[in-house]
Amino acid sequence: MTMLSHTDKHDKKQLSILIPTYNDACYNLVEELHRQACEEDIDYEIIVADDGSTDENTIQTNARINNIPQCSYITRNENRGRAAIRNFLAKTARYDQLLFMDCDMALPDNLFISRYINEINDEADVIDGHTCIHTDDETWGRNLRYITERAAAPMHSVEMRQKTPYQSFATANFMIRRETMLAHPFDERFRFYGYEDVLLGKELYLCGAQIKHIDNPVLFKDYEPNGSFVAKTEEAMHTLHRFKIELQGYSRLLTLENKLRNIAPAIRLWHMLFGKAERRILTGSSPNMTIFNLYRLGYYMSIKE
Repeated sequence: MTMLSHTDKHDKKQLSILIPTYNDACYNLVEELHRQACEEDIDYEIIVADDGSTDENTIQTNARINNIPQCSYITRNENRGRAAIRNFLAKTARYDQLLFMDCDMALPDNLFISRYINEINDEADVIDGHTCIHTDDETWGRNLRYITERAAAPMHSVEMRQKTPYQSFATANFMIRRETMLAHPFDERFRFYGYEDVLLGKELYLCGAQIKHIDNPVLFKDYEPNGSFVAKTEEAMHTLHRFKIELQGYSRLLTLENKLRNIAPAIRLWHMLFGKAERRILTGSSPNMTIFNLYRLGYYMSIKE
């Protein structure tokens, strides 16, 4: 009698690697993910879904992904938003484990895929690897995005994330059971930047899904200019304001707003008087976290009902 080995095709672990993109070239990332996945004894696919990109050079670069075995690049004519494109990827995927990654990240080492493969038989429904900054990123010291990520880094350790596993959930890099994702999709009302991951974290808590945080981050490889990051932050503040009822208890800014409610008029007056000056500093060459936090709070509290 011939014994089946543990590497028999039906016993292989399976993984769908899913990458949403919009005007970002991610061919090199897919190439590295493909190389690492090939080294594992798994069935896998890599799907990049383009949410209506407008940059032709980016589209042409990403189209080369179709030439990589087990990889595909799907273009969509209409930009539907960050939530809808992720739901589309989940429905398109073949396998039971889904690894979602942002397209503008880099892998930390040669073991990134291996660490996730080792977690597939874990009882957790979601495995969150999170993000981190390069240790040699001091060249970005005048970049606001880098400054904010560096300030947040202590909160991104596995120990800190596991203390509040649902509030610490982020969508830049996580693995989830396909059945869990399909049962609890991203809320497609989130068409603009920010907080779709926060609401999904709340949904996962309410449905009793288990989240496990591990040390397997993706790396920020680039940081947008200060003006672009401030604009994205403002967009996120409008998103937070629109969904503030659903996000209560899951946003530190909402918690802070509740504590400062008695002095809200003074905060709005400060923002009216000094907000433009704060914004000039943040978009200039010497931004800092104190002014960023003041500006963000004042901007949010000044949004009209």
